[in-house]
Amino acid sequence: MTAVRTQVYLTEDLRQRVDRVASASGLTMAEVIRRALDAYLTAEPDPTTSLSATFGAAPQASVPARDEWDRG
Repeated sequence: MTAVRTQVYLTEDLRQRVDRVASASGLTMAEVIRRALDAYLTAEPDPTTSLSATFGAAPQASVPARDEWDRG
């Protein structure tokens, strides 16, 4: 793996949390951050979760009939 040096600013709280994970797992801080980014960036969002969370969120919303749609 080739790596590119990158600097990021972390809040004090976030830095302490990363340090605790690194210490507990025996990993470097950089490896903890790489793994977290990899997990975050490769996670496939589940559309079902989003749809379920918003279903019925605006029950008073009116939806025009399809023949009224402006198809510009």
